[in-house]
Amino acid sequence: MALSKYEKETIILTSEGDTEYSIDTFNSSLKRRLADFCCKYPDICKHNGTDQYGGASYFVRKENISIRLLPPISEQRRKSASDTAKKYNSAANFKKD
Repeated sequence: MALSKYEKETIILTSEGDTEYSIDTFNSSLKRRLADFCCKYPDICKHNGTDQYGGASYFVRKENISIRLLPPISEQRRKSASDTAKKYNSAANFKKD
C-alpha cells in the first residue's frame, strides 16, 4: 500500500517535561540530515526505527533543535540577491575557461 503525499507527515512531538524531541518523518531530506546528525552525534540523536512505509523516527535532545520563523523576502531584496548570484556565477564560469 502506497501512502499519498498528504499521509507522509513530519511530526515533531515533545512536552514541557521532556528533555528531547521525538521526530517522525517521511521527508527524504530531513531523514538524511537526521541520519547524518545521528552518526556524527550519537549521544545527542538516536534513531528509533523505520516503518514499512518509509518513515523514520528519531529522538533529539531539546537543546540541539532550533525552529526558525523566517519573514517573507521583499521583491527588492530578492532581485538584489538574484543579481549578486548571477554576477558571481558569471565570474566563476569566466575563470574556468
